[in-house]
Amino acid sequence: MPSKRFAILFAAFISALASGSHPASAAPIDYDRLDQRLNRLAEDPGIVGLAVGVIEKGEITFARGYGETRIGGMPVTADTVFRWASLSKGVASSLTARLEAQGALSLSDKVAGFETSLRLPGGAERDATLENILSHRLGIIPNAYDTTLEDGRDPVEIRRSLGKLKAVCPIGDCHSYQNVAFDTVSEVVENVAQSSYGQALKTLLFKPLGMTNASIGRDSLQNAASWAEPHRYARGAKAAKRRKVKEAYYRVPAAGGVNGSIRDLALFARAQMGLVPEVLPQAQLDNLHSPRVYTRREQSRLSGRYGGHIRDARYALAWRVYKYSAEGYRVVGHRGAVDGYRSLILFDPALDTGVVVLWNSNSRKPTAIQLEVMDMAYGLPARDWLQLDQKASR
Repeated sequence: MPSKRFAILFAAFISALASGSHPASAAPIDYDRLDQRLNRLAEDPGIVGLAVGVIEKGEITFARGYGETRIGGMPVTADTVFRWASLSKGVASSLTARLEAQGALSLSDKVAGFETSLRLPGGAERDATLENILSHRLGIIPNAYDTTLEDGRDPVEIRRSLGKLKAVCPIGDCHSYQNVAFDTVSEVVENVAQSSYGQALKTLLFKPLGMTNASIGRDSLQNAASWAEPHRYARGAKAAKRRKVKEAYYRVPAAGGVNGSIRDLALFARAQMGLVPEVLPQAQLDNLHSPRVYTRREQSRLSGRYGGHIRDARYALAWRVYKYSAEGYRVVGHRGAVDGYRSLILFDPALDTGVVVLWNSNSRKPTAIQLEVMDMAYGLPARDWLQLDQKASR
C-alpha cells in the first residue's frame, strides 16, 4: 500500500499536469513600464506607502518603494518594514516544513501528540493533524472567535473554548479559514524546537534566507530603522488617516505576526520556488503547495473582480493555488490584511517568476499589481488592471 507521503506527492504531480501548459521560458518584464505605472498608482489618495518586488527567472530583479512611511514621513525604500498580516501563515507552514525536513515532526502528526491548547468539537483534536490546521480544515466556523481576540482575550483561552462550538463538517472535509486555531502551529513549533516561536523563525528561516529585516511582534515593527505606519482611507476623502498599530493579531504569531521588508518578502518568495533547497527542500515545497480543498468563496470573489483571469481557487498548506489566464498556468500565492496594512505574494514555480507587494493602507487597488506583473511574465497583452487610465478616458 503506498505511503501517505507518496500519495501527496503523486497528487501534486497530477495537479501540475492538469493545471495547463507553460511557456518554455518567461517573457521579459518591462520594468520601465511597471515603474511608471507604480508611480502613478502612488499618487492615488488612498495609497500612502507601497513596496513592490519582482523575482524573474529566480533572480530578484526589482525591489522598490513608493510613497511615504506615513503622511508627511520618510520615503518608502526596499528595506522599509511592513506588517505581513496573513502572509505569516505561509511563513508558519514553511517553518513546519523545515522542521519536517530535519525529522523533528511530520505534517501528518496528530495535534494531540503535542502539548497545545487546541480543543475541537467532540474531542476532534485527537484526530486533527498538522496538515488539517495548515489547510484550515478543522470543521469549525470561519474565523472562529476572531472578534474576541480583537477584544483582548488570550488566544490560549480561545483555543480551549473552541471545543464548545458546533462542528460544521468532519475534520478534513471542508475549508474554513482560521486565525486563532491556526496559531496552534506556534505552540507545536515551541514544543518541538524548545524555543520561542520568534526565535525558531529567526534561527531556522529568517537568518538562513538572509531576511535581515524580518521579525515578529509590534515592538519589532516600531523599532525598525524604517517602518510603515498604518493608514485607513475612506472613499471621497482627500487623504488617508493614520491609525495605531493594533496588537491583537500579533498575539497569534503563526497566523499574523510577521513583519518584514519587500526585500525580505522577495527572498522568501525565491525560497518557495525551490531555489534554496538547503533551507526548504523541494519535497517539502511540493507538499506545501499541493491543493487540498476547493475554496468556493475565494473563487466567487476572484470571478467578480478579475473576470476569471485567476480561477480554480484551491487551498494547500497556508498557500492558495490558482489557474492563471485562459492558458491555465499554475500559480501559488496568498494575501494578507490587517487594519492599515495589506500584502500579497504570487508566483509561478515552473518559471521561478513572481511578484510580492506590501502597502500601508486599506486600499484594494495594489492587489491588481500581481496581474500586471504576471501578464508581462507570460507575454500576455497589457491590460489596465490598476484602472489608472479610466479617469483619463472619461
